[in-house]
Amino acid sequence: MDVETKMKSENAYKRKKQPEFVRRSLLDQAARITLEQGLSKVTFQSVADAVGVTKGGVMHHFATKNALVLEVFHDAMAKFESEVHHAMAKDPVSYGSFTRAYIDATISLGEKGQAEFDSQATLYVLMLGDRELRELWAKWANEQLQKHEATDNTETLCMVRLVADGIWLSDFSGINISDKKSLRERLVKMTQRENE
Repeated sequence: MDVETKMKSENAYKRKKQPEFVRRSLLDQAARITLEQGLSKVTFQSVADAVGVTKGGVMHHFATKNALVLEVFHDAMAKFESEVHHAMAKDPVSYGSFTRAYIDATISLGEKGQAEFDSQATLYVLMLGDRELRELWAKWANEQLQKHEATDNTETLCMVRLVADGIWLSDFSGINISDKKSLRERLVKMTQRENE
């Protein structure tokens, strides 16, 4: 048995005792492949190779590629939602709090860790590339807008969220924005009641 085969065998033995660690690694690597190479490159084999497990090891956790992609999406969605809720919980002003939290979760000024930005980017890349995932995103967004109708249902706040999405897309596409910090501050200021 060569050294590489022996190492894979030893790693597989150790991982048997850590199924949640393996599952987390599979999700993280599928997300990384999605961002770096595109959704079409996410295969059981590519994810298995990235994690160092067999293709069957991936299939143990996810019966189909669609199941894997859907779980990557739900994972990214949960992280995004958690970030929004956390920001809202810290906001002392209820008016516009969802929109401000959405700005914080959407526009990166480099203060977030790379993993957080990747989760957000993964969410958008998957959502933009798949009708079913877009429908899930729309369902979540519509539920949030309905839930926060009393505080965030104005034309101005809607425009602010749309601009935040545009800034994110520019960022992701590599389009330079001269003063993103100033734009973000201006958007936040627009969420204050006196701007209505």
